[in-house]
Amino acid sequence: MTGNVFSDQEGSKLSALNRYFRIEERNSSISREVVAGLTTFGAMSYIIVVNPAILSAAGMNMHSLIIATALASMVGTLIMALWANLPIALAPGMGSNVIFAQVVVLQMGVSYQTAFTMVLIGGILFTILSLTRWRERIVRGFPEPIRLGIQCGLGLFIAYLGLKNAGLVSLAHDRLSFGNIAEPAVMLSLVGVLATPMLLALRIPAAFLISIAALSVIGLFITAHGAPLTTFPDRIVDFPIIPKELFFAFDFHEFFTHFWLVLPITLYFFISDFFSATATLIGVTRRGKIMDEDGNIPSARQAYTADGFASIIGAALGTSTVVAYVESAAGVEAGGRTGLTGIVVAVLFGVSLFFWPLIGIIPAQATAPALVMVGVLMMEGIRDLDTSRPENAIPPILILLITVVTTDLMMGLAIGCFVYSLIVLATRQWQKLTAMLVTLDVIFIIYIIIAHRAF
Repeated sequence: MTGNVFSDQEGSKLSALNRYFRIEERNSSISREVVAGLTTFGAMSYIIVVNPAILSAAGMNMHSLIIATALASMVGTLIMALWANLPIALAPGMGSNVIFAQVVVLQMGVSYQTAFTMVLIGGILFTILSLTRWRERIVRGFPEPIRLGIQCGLGLFIAYLGLKNAGLVSLAHDRLSFGNIAEPAVMLSLVGVLATPMLLALRIPAAFLISIAALSVIGLFITAHGAPLTTFPDRIVDFPIIPKELFFAFDFHEFFTHFWLVLPITLYFFISDFFSATATLIGVTRRGKIMDEDGNIPSARQAYTADGFASIIGAALGTSTVVAYVESAAGVEAGGRTGLTGIVVAVLFGVSLFFWPLIGIIPAQATAPALVMVGVLMMEGIRDLDTSRPENAIPPILILLITVVTTDLMMGLAIGCFVYSLIVLATRQWQKLTAMLVTLDVIFIIYIIIAHRAF
């Protein structure tokens, strides 16, 4: 009798899950959704390690950043799963975190509290526009060559940071040169850079995570500066620390004091999140055949709004812009079709909160190969480079060149926008001189004037 009651209760719960997430309607099953969630988490879980490693350069505590990253990923993914019912996971974005630490804090010299304020305002803009039809106008008004230049330029910048952190690139006699591979730590990084692409080519699940874990273990037996590269933690599992110094760490005073200096990057946080969300939503729903017969994304407004809310919450928790992850496609390939996939991912991010002591001992040499590969993979858009017309080819190439040579992404982006505008103006292609482009040009002119005086 008891067994029957238990079975009825279990059946009722499964039926409720099925109704809420419309699992059968999308030709999936609960077991398939769970496997898809495990797959997506395996593909993107490296962010728990890599994001804190990047953001800690801005002067924040590494352990606090681990907690903030996992929390923001868990909450953001839950919002997308419960509100939009899509198998898309969210986490702090690769690219925005680099801009946050390297450009805003280290190059521009503003506080990380101001950088969080920029992320917050970008998220608010994203959320507001998600509730209107302006999002379609923004997509149409932003030049594709500039988008391509941003993606590829940022990819090379991230790869460069990975090589630099690994010691594979060093500055000697006023020029960049290859690192000293006679040093065991540098050789370990080189092994990682060579091995990680093989794992990716073999389509091994959680390739980045396996690479980071393996290099960290090897680091236990390698000495650098008289101490092991990887130090074994006192404990592996512990209750999460509360990163109070990161919660709601906003500085509106400095933001408005340096308004014109920080405005372009605030818009960058908004624009990069916007186009990342658009590309990921289209790519993942198309691959999973979740789009309707007219090619529309189901619950598109809820999905965009969820992404915007996730960035707002991420800034409040203490991390950079939270975005929809393209690695969600791995879960879709495994059969994920509903928000239940995201629930599984969120639960796993929640579990990872208790492993912060273990995550905190991972050395830079272990995360560097993942950074390099992420940057290289961001270059995949270069195949779309159209060399038949100067306005399509020259701006993205200039963005790439200036970003890599000077490590100044904002100047590269500004020059790319200026050149694109001047070419379409000279060739009288008035339809390409959109309000969005003109606005960007004006903002970048102000930025360059103020930045020149500030620096």
